[in-house]
This record gives sequence, structure tokens and C-alpha cells, in this order.
Amino acid sequence: MRCLVLGASGYVGSRLVPQLLQVGHQVRCLGRDPGRLDAAPFRAQVEVLEGDVVSGSGVPAAAGGVDVIYYLVHALSRRDFPDADRMAAEQVAQAAADAGVGRIVYLGGLRPAREETPSRHLESRAEVGDIFLRSAVPAAVLQAAMITGAGSTSFEILRHLADRLPVMITPRLRNRTQPIAIADVLRYLVGCAALPHDMNRSFDIGGPDVLSYLDMMQRYARIAGLPRRLTISVPVLTPAMSAWWVALVTPVSRALAEPLIESLAHELVCREHDIAAHVPDPPGGLLDYEQSVRRALSCAPAADGETVDPARPQPTDPLGAGGLVFHSGV
Repeated sequence: MRCLVLGASGYVGSRLVPQLLQVGHQVRCLGRDPGRLDAAPFRAQVEVLEGDVVSGSGVPAAAGGVDVIYYLVHALSRRDFPDADRMAAEQVAQAAADAGVGRIVYLGGLRPAREETPSRHLESRAEVGDIFLRSAVPAAVLQAAMITGAGSTSFEILRHLADRLPVMITPRLRNRTQPIAIADVLRYLVGCAALPHDMNRSFDIGGPDVLSYLDMMQRYARIAGLPRRLTISVPVLTPAMSAWWVALVTPVSRALAEPLIESLAHELVCREHDIAAHVPDPPGGLLDYEQSVRRALSCAPAADGETVDPARPQPTDPLGAGGLVFHSGV
């Protein structure tokens, strides 16, 4: 199949492209700055075009002759990210329909309970998914909570806080979530290319563990060989205040951290596992939280001919194991 990956230089996209190539797909990438892919190990194996999904520049040409579009971009670091994400999704949906694309695959977020008012981040992710599901092109909308792996923004916030602060003041961290390993996310994304051509729906995806954010932090500390972390929950600690603290202690910017912290107010747990009927679980089952953290912390070099574990840092990562400054954008 011919696949267009939007967001190929981002965290998930840079790990998805090698997986698509490995199973024999042809890959085209579109980005505002094609040079960001120069360091990617797969650069010589893909076609790279310049374009902007928000303005629509270059999108129709990139969609031409494509079977599947993978939509992995978001404007979370912009203050107007809901508007930018809405415009981008509408541009891509229209270009896909005009080009006769067979499927759109979008990675969004799990939805909170219907009676809750979602955070702006989760509301925007849901809106983008709904735009694709209402479009003329069949869509597979994968809905995930925290993705566990080196380079994942949410995981890096947790890791840097736990690594650097034996005692920390936090907002309430008792709400449950269902983290998923990056390797399992990629397996689902690749598998969605082969879904029945008329299937148009969302799928919840998550790992086998349902944990609170506090549980995840304490388990991370144990796996990393750190003493137990002491957390002091302060109900009046707003997302904006927390984001300033995260920006001070971690490489993640305040603009990127604040909408993610807002989402901590929700329990994000899968309501179904229907994806397994189309992309079966691996023989050993989905990776649990402990396995995924251990893989993210592994520094063992890849053997000759071995595919680099997607849980480990990649050359294109703006935020790696060394604690480099993290930048984000569409």
C-alpha cells in the first residue's frame, strides 16, 4: 500500500514509518520543515514533501495516489490549538476525499465519561476524530491514554519529575488511566491499514494495567531503582501553576504541559477492546506498564540488523534520554 504519514518527524510518526516500511508499504511524508527528517534512519527510503496541514498547503498533492493517510499531528503547544487542529483535520479530510484515498487512520485520546466536561486537550482530540468519522473517507480513530516510551511527552514529564524530585507537590493524581506501550500502539496503527474497506469507527486502545497517575510514578521509581517518591496533593494547585512547575523541573515547555495536566482531572479507561477482532493481540499479550517502562529505560545498543526498539530514544526525538529541551508544533 501507499501510505502518507502526516507528523512523520513527531514522536509516534518517526516510529511508525520504519514499521510501515518493514511490512512492505511505500511511504510518503509531509511536513512544514522537511529538513527535520534528515537525521531519520529511514530518510532515503521515503518520499518527503513540504506542506502545512493547517493552511492546506501541499496537502492535496501529497494525498494524490495514496491508499492510507496516517494523521499524527496536533498543535498542542499553540494557545489556539483547538482551532488549528480543527482546520487541519478539515483540510486533510477534504483532500483525502478529493484524491480518492481509501482510509484515514487517526491517533487520538480516550474520552472521559459522558457526564464530565472534557479538558480542552481531550475535547479537541475528540473533535478531530469526529471530523474524520463524518468525512467521505472511512476512518479508523484509535483512542489512547498515556503512551509509554522514551520521547512520549506524558511519559517524559512523569520520568523527569520522578528522577529529579524525591518530594513533590502535585495536583490530585488518584484518577485512573490505562497506559499503553508504544510498541502496541504501532502494531495497531499498522494493522488498521488492512481493516475492511467500509469500516468507519473509533477503537479504544490501552495496555493491560489500569493505574492511577500516582501508581505509575511510584512504579516508575521502583523500576528505575529510585527511593519511593513522596507526593503532596494540593487540590488548589491549578493546571497553569502545575505547568510552570513542570517547565521548571523538566525539559517540557509550559505551553505543552498545561493542556496535558488539565486532562489529569479525568479517568481515562478503555470501554471496549474491539480492535482485537481485527488486529489480534500478540501471542504473549499486550505489554504491561512495567515491561514498557523497562524497555523505555533500556540503553542496550541494537545488534547489527536489529530494528531499534521504538520504546527507546530515536535520532529524530526532540526530547531524549539525556533531558534535551522539548519543542512541539504541528
